Amino acid sequence: MTDRTETERVPGPRDWAWPEGARMAMSIGLAFESFEYKSQYSHYSEPGKKDHFSLSYADYGWKAGVWRLLDLLDGFGLKASMSTNGRAAEDHPNVIQAATAIGHEIVGHGWVNDILMQDDDLKTEIEEIRRVTAALTEAGGVRPVGWVSPGSTGSSNTFDILKAEGYLWHGDDASDDLPFLTETKHGPIVSMPRVNIPANDLIQWIFPTNPPDILWHSFKPTFDELYAEGVGGRPKWIEITLHCHMAGRPTLIPAIRQCLDYARGHDGIWFARKCDIAQWALDRETA
Repeated sequence: MTDRTETERVPGPRDWAWPEGARMAMSIGLAFESFEYKSQYSHYSEPGKKDHFSLSYADYGWKAGVWRLLDLLDGFGLKASMSTNGRAAEDHPNVIQAATAIGHEIVGHGWVNDILMQDDDLKTEIEEIRRVTAALTEAGGVRPVGWVSPGSTGSSNTFDILKAEGYLWHGDDASDDLPFLTETKHGPIVSMPRVNIPANDLIQWIFPTNPPDILWHSFKPTFDELYAEGVGGRPKWIEITLHCHMAGRPTLIPAIRQCLDYARGHDGIWFARKCDIAQWALDRETA
């Protein structure tokens, strides 16, 4: 094996820094969703047929869940980024108004959550993104700057459309620990990777039918590892993601509170909305 000289060393991880030298950034993602045929929780499903029980499960989000989560976050003085389907905003503008009034970010999230965009239908996708943008803006009085496709599954055209429509960031990525810039036909857009997978109610609790404290048992070791990296000079980012119709139920609230209590007990944490993180990343990477 040939020894490498100083100039031939393999590069290490990207150098990074957060505002005021924070050791870690933490964001909170809410999901406020509507569905055409069924939600993520379904006993039975038949293609093309509406699962009315499953749709009623989703209705819990606007009836009860979102209010419980907003109250919980208010108690901690924390602001979230709420991925919101256009239909959810159109049907329940009072939810969007309440969230924006206290400083939460509203994020575009497709029209409904169970219909995805296709690579070969550019016109339809442009129309949908514009429709969602208009619905969210009308409901909350604030134009969204962030977008997460349903299931983070956009098309090959999504990034170009979003940049052309004035969006700052997207969340359809899982390739890094930190934000990065992705070039589009219209300039760079900030890619905000899904660092929330270890602390996501859908992935950790609903899909595998785990007990509710799985959220805490997954969050804590992830937090500890990332915090140690930050202390060592490699600051990272963690997020907890909470669907209003899932995490808004009383069953999961104690585990969420435990996660937030734990994070708040550490020094050097920058609690931020995704729009704030994305703007920081854009400014830093284009300076």
